[in-house]
Amino acid sequence: MSNKGFTTIAVHSERWGKPEHGSLRKPIHTSIAYGYEKSADLAAVFQNRAKGYAYARQANPTVTALEEKVTALEGGVGTVCFSTGMAAFAAAALALLRDGDHIVSSSYLFGNTSSQLSTLARIGIEVTFVDATDVKNVANAITPRTRIVLVETIANPVTQVADLAAIGKLCKERGLIYIIDNTLTSPYLFKPITVDATFSWSSLSKYFGGHGAALGGSLTDLGHFDWSTYANIYDLYKGGEAKNWALVQIRKKGLRDFGATLSPEASHTLSLGSETLALRMDRHCDNAERLALFLSEQKQVAKVHYPGLSSHPQYNLVQNLFRRPGALLSFELASGLDTLAFLDQLELVICSSNLGDTRTLAIPVAQTIFFELGPEKRAEMGIADGLIRLSVGIEDAADLIADFTQAFLAFK
Repeated sequence: MSNKGFTTIAVHSERWGKPEHGSLRKPIHTSIAYGYEKSADLAAVFQNRAKGYAYARQANPTVTALEEKVTALEGGVGTVCFSTGMAAFAAAALALLRDGDHIVSSSYLFGNTSSQLSTLARIGIEVTFVDATDVKNVANAITPRTRIVLVETIANPVTQVADLAAIGKLCKERGLIYIIDNTLTSPYLFKPITVDATFSWSSLSKYFGGHGAALGGSLTDLGHFDWSTYANIYDLYKGGEAKNWALVQIRKKGLRDFGATLSPEASHTLSLGSETLALRMDRHCDNAERLALFLSEQKQVAKVHYPGLSSHPQYNLVQNLFRRPGALLSFELASGLDTLAFLDQLELVICSSNLGDTRTLAIPVAQTIFFELGPEKRAEMGIADGLIRLSVGIEDAADLIADFTQAFLAFK
């Protein structure tokens, strides 16, 4: 499959797995338990000596088909899927870290990710937040206990872009696990394997599935890390090739033990949605670019944050890294304008907390998804009180611009 195009893989990968009865995509398997005629065969599955299914909390045929598709699209060696994107990182951290280990993380993170790291800090995992747009800040934060460096491709919501390639080189030199949250770009716009990432982490609920219809998350091992050198792999999971050790441990100690299992129904929905990922992302990006230019010309807008604008601090970096600059943008209303009142004026754009939907969604950031962080932390992250995040959909661009035009007219 590796020599096929992106959409060809997305559309045909399940069929290449030879689904039952000649079905064109993997059926939804709802059974949670699996029987074996020979007890030795079941024992081999439990002991990781043979492939198979024992209990659906850690593996299911429909979920496996999705994992194989994600692996193919990311160019990795294997994937573990979870009930949500947040569960995917939590499982990786709990499976691969021990008390006293250290994470260096970008300061510019999705609010729930930042919250999750704060929780890990309370149970013995040290976390240092840095401005990852400059690799020097990452290098200066590394200690002898550092195990993981974590960044996003495009930060949510102010769209800062980490120095991804330079950080990858640094992690490779230092023998560190490098995790990139690829949610906002998806494997269509960017492949973390190209910058020596250890894992590509995604919320499949967003652009991958694309329709706001199912929750899911994935963690793909990209084959760059030598797990035979990593001290935190348990002896029990060192059977077979070393390239698979981390994924086995994450599946056992992260997925099995904590139970954040992706359902077969959600797997089917996400896989179906992914077939149009490339088509949707191009339309998303076209609309976002047009809307960003329009917003930057409005007197009621103080600032627009979008990686596709030449004014963006990491514009040149984005041109070299990504196929397109993504479909998430944010803008700050001019001083004195009521953020909530402005959003209420929009008719087509929906006020909602999701992103990656086919519909354009807007949310007042400081008052909602980053409210718990408090004003001081928001200020550190560059989040103004008048900041509005837009997840730009696939509607006709002219209709989106018309909707914002009429809203701005009410705030002359």
